[in-house]
Amino acid sequence: MTFKSRIRNFFANKWVRIPYYFFLYVFAILGAGVFSAWVMFQSGLMSSNDFGMVDPNNRYFQEMDDKYNQGFKTDSVNVVKHRYEALNRIMLLNRYYPLNANYILKAWTETKDEKLTLRMLDAVDLRMQENSQYQSDIAQMQNNLSPRQNTNLSVFEWMNIAEWISFKEAVKKDKYYIDSAAKVSGVEPRLILACLVGEQIRLFNSKRESYKKYIGPLKILVVENNFSYGVTGIKETTAQRIEQNLKDKNSTYYLGAEYERLLDYDSTQNFDAAVNEGMSPTVKRLVQMKNHYYSYLYTALFVKQIKMQWERAGFPINDRPEIFASLFNLGFNKSKPKANPEVGGSSFEVGNTEYTFGAVAFEFYYSGELQEIFPFKRARFDYEKVPEPKLF
Repeated sequence: MTFKSRIRNFFANKWVRIPYYFFLYVFAILGAGVFSAWVMFQSGLMSSNDFGMVDPNNRYFQEMDDKYNQGFKTDSVNVVKHRYEALNRIMLLNRYYPLNANYILKAWTETKDEKLTLRMLDAVDLRMQENSQYQSDIAQMQNNLSPRQNTNLSVFEWMNIAEWISFKEAVKKDKYYIDSAAKVSGVEPRLILACLVGEQIRLFNSKRESYKKYIGPLKILVVENNFSYGVTGIKETTAQRIEQNLKDKNSTYYLGAEYERLLDYDSTQNFDAAVNEGMSPTVKRLVQMKNHYYSYLYTALFVKQIKMQWERAGFPINDRPEIFASLFNLGFNKSKPKANPEVGGSSFEVGNTEYTFGAVAFEFYYSGELQEIFPFKRARFDYEKVPEPKLF
């Protein structure tokens, strides 16, 4: 019997043939699945951001938004009432976390905005839900409680780690670039910064070596250059879509003629460097090691394009920095205007606590941190066109 005959007879046995074809088809299907996933990822149809989670406190965020949009009266009598409530809550918070109380008092002193002040206090309350003593005090507004020990710690635990202190020093160096991007886009610098905070805090644990190498000793921000780019972690497909939305007059994201040429390429500028060799012109602008202007400009334009999309759909979210940050993290494909948007995005641990991208951005925005450099503006968009509030 020849060798070929032996092989043919071997595979003619059903106990060999059936397992052979079973495993052959299984591996073929698995291979096709892996290849399809790779094609979808490369084409931007699927990304790691698609698996973001809804923040556990999303219901709390929604209830706060409803409270201020539906039942917040601003006549002279109620303004005094809101002011009394805000100042008493600040004094109460001072017994627990003087640092945060001082930030909030500073914001109120400079803006005289009771709505903003109460939102900042609500951000604190979210972190104090498990503190029964504080909850009892806040309900009764008692002023005869014994003073608490003064500390320099923040109620937001992730702001008490060494990385946060280093990050604040690093971001101060980028004030010029953040303010410049804010000026041409009309997006509040603090809102841009909230997106940056979410991304950089996410990297504290996931890229610990980057902290040891850059943020800690050099006080500079981490510039991502793999799948997500720049200090705010923008994907190339997202950046390209931002560029396209500026030009497309029929797009629901279109901002107007004055923005159309904002991201046009300037042939006189050279963004070539060893770290971005072979990258597209869009990415080259995002991964500049010292000049982070385009990271902030693309971030600001994304946020403003999302604002326009939701406004045109009849669901304005101007007072929801946590929603803008969540959608910035998740991308255009996850932005679907609706009455009750969800806060969340990528989840990550800082210390032993799990956070979501949107929740971190929310806590930073209303914390009062860095307000001496990035103060609260009169509006989150086109703030230079908003007149000063009249004090009664």
